[in-house]
Amino acid sequence: MEIILKQDVPNLGQKDDIVRVKNGYANNYLIPRGFAVLATPSARKVHAENLKQRAHKEESIKLEAQAIADKLSGTSLVIGAKTSSSGKIFGSVNTIQISESLKEKGFDIDRKMIMIEGDLIKEIGQYKATVRLHREVRVEIDFEIVAE
Repeated sequence: MEIILKQDVPNLGQKDDIVRVKNGYANNYLIPRGFAVLATPSARKVHAENLKQRAHKEESIKLEAQAIADKLSGTSLVIGAKTSSSGKIFGSVNTIQISESLKEKGFDIDRKMIMIEGDLIKEIGQYKATVRLHREVRVEIDFEIVAE
């Protein structure tokens, strides 16, 4: 029996895969629990249309992310921090400060999308951060920590 998976099933397949399983497994386990539907001709047409629409949406989201990445690529940030006389920062600089600095420049990027190379930043200097705008689109931005 062929079925269309509605979600990932371990040792069987990923969401939207069309797989062949035994009748009992499909009728008694997968279909009643909502993990799959029968792969009837009408269900296959709906499945194909859903995949086509999802691909179109993904492409438009990726193009938006690429446009933002192109604008971000030339951006460099200057972040002020309170420091001691030896150049050590009181506390640390993290993704929240980078996100706020990007908002000041006109980019509304969530702090969860920003990854700093290395651990916490505790000294003034030049650093790099990676912004994940899409699973396939990443951009590196340079930022400098200066004493206030």
